[in-house]
Amino acid sequence: MNVQQVRTGALIGVAIAILAGAAKMSAERRRARRAFQPVRDAGPENMAHPPADWDDVDQTADESFPASDPPCHCRRSRYD
Repeated sequence: MNVQQVRTGALIGVAIAILAGAAKMSAERRRARRAFQPVRDAGPENMAHPPADWDDVDQTADESFPASDPPCHCRRSRYD
C-alpha cells in the first residue's frame, strides 16, 4: 500500500464517521420532536399564575399559541 492509498482510506474513514454522527444526531432530533409535550388549554383558568387583568385580546392571543403570528385586534383606520 502506498501513501496515497493510506490517505484515501483515512479520508474515507473520517467521512464515514462524520456521516454516522450526523445520522445519529438526526435520529435523536426526530425522537425528541415526537416526544409528548403537553400543552395547556387556553385561558387564565388553566394557568399556574394567571394575570390580574384578562381581556378578549389576551384570550385570542392565548388561543392562537403556538401559531407564529397572533391575530390582530386593532381598530381600523379611516384609510382602510
